Amino acid sequence: MRSHEVDYRIWGDDLQFVEVELDPQESVIAEAGVMMYIEEDIGFEAKMGDGSEPGKGAWGRLKSAGKRALAGESLFLTHFTNNGGGRRKVAFAAPYPGKIIPLNLGSIGGRIIAQKESFLCAAMGTKLDIAFNRKLGAGFFGGEGFILQDIQGDGLAFLHAGGTVTEKHLAGETLRIDTGCIVAFEPQIEYSIERAGNMKSMMFGGEGLFLATLKGAGRVWLQSLPFNRIVDQVIRNLPPSISES
Repeated sequence: MRSHEVDYRIWGDDLQFVEVELDPQESVIAEAGVMMYIEEDIGFEAKMGDGSEPGKGAWGRLKSAGKRALAGESLFLTHFTNNGGGRRKVAFAAPYPGKIIPLNLGSIGGRIIAQKESFLCAAMGTKLDIAFNRKLGAGFFGGEGFILQDIQGDGLAFLHAGGTVTEKHLAGETLRIDTGCIVAFEPQIEYSIERAGNMKSMMFGGEGLFLATLKGAGRVWLQSLPFNRIVDQVIRNLPPSISES
């Protein structure tokens, strides 16, 4: 199924939202709870599945929902469709401060691997799946990196990330990164986990016990402020009477 050809505009700087414009009968899919506003004639419905395979039966949709639940995502996606006669807009907001990353999947090979919980919305026809990292070390020590999102299609998809986002181009190089700072990478990039230096550095360096390693040729998107860091700082600075309750 080819993706719908939607138009968009991103508003804001550090607290962004994306406004998607739909022609009649065009649709966009989004994570549950990220809708900001809809114009008249936009209908929406929570569905089990992304709609990329119209012939998929109930069992297939249930399997897809189960995979999403395993990745910590909502069982349902919300489908927004323009049921009117003119162009209409629907807007989606990122759940925490940061940036929205627009990706034209058709121009980057039709596939991207992303951290779980980074998906915001996409044109109807985009397929959402999960990708397990097969390396044992990634499963036990990679934290966010064990279960990744596999996003496929030929249209627009939008990811959200915390803080500032940077896009790096690897040319057969190796990049070591805090696991939470990875947003997405192209599928030809090899992803693994390695320990963060010697034992002293691991225990007292403050960078965690393990780092993610990305190696190969392709694009990588990184975020400067993963959501887990925001949560850790909030908890660390709570008054004792609150944090102990």
